[in-house]
Amino acid sequence: QVQLVESGGGLVQPGGSLRLSCAASGFAFSLNAMSWYRQPPGKERELVAAISATGGGNTNYKDSVKGRFTISRDNAKNTLYLQMNDLRPEDTAVYYCKSENSGSWGRGTQVTVSS
Repeated sequence: QVQLVESGGGLVQPGGSLRLSCAASGFAFSLNAMSWYRQPPGKERELVAAISATGGGNTNYKDSVKGRFTISRDNAKNTLYLQMNDLRPEDTAVYYCKSENSGSWGRGTQVTVSS
């Protein structure tokens, strides 16, 4: 069955960096468009970044993370990444990866940005 497992979250100071990973299995990862979403405390889940299938040549980002976050994929490793730089307190959230073709979600990883 489809499995998505996020990792790499944690506590980081403002201005710091984290790299999230999402290990995928049970489906043709390279053929799926993939996305990162996040859900801040007390708020709705929101799209952070998305990447197209296969070569991942097309990406798009939430305005507030443009220039700070980078989504990428390694199809050989069936893994999706989110490099997050210059983190801000407002980036605090549970981060989820999603397979856009199947609609499947991971269970999320907590990112907390605080001094």
